[in-house]
Amino acid sequence: MKKSNRILYSISSHAFPIDLFPDTLVIEEGRVNIVTRELFTSQVYSVDIRNISNVLINTSLFFSQLVIISKTYEENEIEIRNLRQSEAIYARRIIEGLRTFENQKISTSSYSKEELLQKLQQLSTTEIVL
Repeated sequence: MKKSNRILYSISSHAFPIDLFPDTLVIEEGRVNIVTRELFTSQVYSVDIRNISNVLINTSLFFSQLVIISKTYEENEIEIRNLRQSEAIYARRIIEGLRTFENQKISTSSYSKEELLQKLQQLSTTEIVL
């Protein structure tokens, strides 16, 4: 119960000059939620950590795009655009760390939020070249 809805990290998209309908990425211990918004609609994608097969970062001149590849969705890819590069990298590190914990069957419920974030960052220490 404790780990099911503890929010570890949350970010919203940015666009020039203003983003009236920002997309949101919320990383919980057991799943990742992506909310995409448009003028009169919004869609919520929720992917369990165990169902994520890969996390990619695409970069451009000003912003980055985080792509989550799911094993369960028909379309297979969920994208959140217009993120700051540092936010996208940090989110990817957290998700990859959670995937490692899930694959190794390590429980995260005994860690405080701060301890868990430190452990997740330590697990994903590979240098990201952009």
